[in-house]
Amino acid sequence: MVSDSSLRKSLVIESSKSAIAVLCEQLLAEAGDNDFDKDALFAIHLALEEALTNAVVHGNEQDPSKKVEIEYVIVPAKFEITVTDQGGGFAPGDTPDPRIKENRTKPNGRGMLLMQTYMDTVEYNDNGNSVHMVKYKK
Repeated sequence: MVSDSSLRKSLVIESSKSAIAVLCEQLLAEAGDNDFDKDALFAIHLALEEALTNAVVHGNEQDPSKKVEIEYVIVPAKFEITVTDQGGGFAPGDTPDPRIKENRTKPNGRGMLLMQTYMDTVEYNDNGNSVHMVKYKK
């Protein structure tokens, strides 16, 4: 199905891994309905799951009283999403590079690199508690 109009939504989810799974399924279905191919859906899924997990685990510290806000737009040419948590934020530039030898064996720290690799645009707000990502249709 080819969509000629845009889909724009704002959602709020609880800080839980089960909420992440439900939201990922919903957004991937909507992207698929708008003719994003298998490779784009894989990229969106990977980046979305990483961004949401970072928001829930690192930003909101799995605090059930904190929420994650999601705003997204799906148009024929692109999938665009912003994920914002209620945490204190972080400085993306201070995150250790997982490609450096001493960081390669660490069990975590690859999420930002994965998001940057699979999405066309990844930008953080000044506070470090919101990430904006774009995937263009090829």
